[in-house]
Amino acid sequence: MTLVVQQLAALLKGGRTPVRLWDELWFVYGAATPHGSTGTSASGLGPGMQPASTSDAVDADAGRLRASGLTGGSVAMLAAARAAAGTGTPVSNAIRRSLPAAFPRPDREFRIWSELAACFDIAEASGCPLADVLTRFAAQLEVEDDADAARQTALAGPKATVNLLTWLPLMGLGLGIALGVDPLGILLGTPLGLATLAAGIALTVAGRVWSAKLVAAAAGVGAP
Repeated sequence: MTLVVQQLAALLKGGRTPVRLWDELWFVYGAATPHGSTGTSASGLGPGMQPASTSDAVDADAGRLRASGLTGGSVAMLAAARAAAGTGTPVSNAIRRSLPAAFPRPDREFRIWSELAACFDIAEASGCPLADVLTRFAAQLEVEDDADAARQTALAGPKATVNLLTWLPLMGLGLGIALGVDPLGILLGTPLGLATLAAGIALTVAGRVWSAKLVAAAAGVGAP
């Protein structure tokens, strides 16, 4: 989405009209033909052509979305914005109307599209060039992307440690068996062993859940 906003700003600076602006983005991300969307269906087939099966159409659509780098929700938002620009209605209103259907569960993309609509409103109300507003918005998104990448890099070590500690008890059992000891017999054959096994499983699960919550909190999962 950062790239999409950057492309919007660049196209506006290049003198594209609102209709042409969204058409060109749709040609890139919506798999339309260079002369308009009527020449290509959602699965990338021309008029009068049908996929070999429904499965083929689904596979074609999935491959198109992977190639574009956008989710299905964002492609739907592009289609809504393009349709609004083509009819001369405010793009910001079309984006807001389409958001609930495109993103049933609000996420970062939902927020970006909502803020993109606000950029259009701000430019229209203030008279500030929309290209400048979008350029600043793209810079903000780029900073967020860099911060997220740095956060994920910092969390790689703790995540690896959590996985290692989760599998460490099983590795210990394997090592004991390799040394000729019977750890399973001790754990399963004596009351003390059973109590130790139950306590170990409970503590391992608790540690895993606790560590996962700490990592999720550090990663900002669920943050507004």
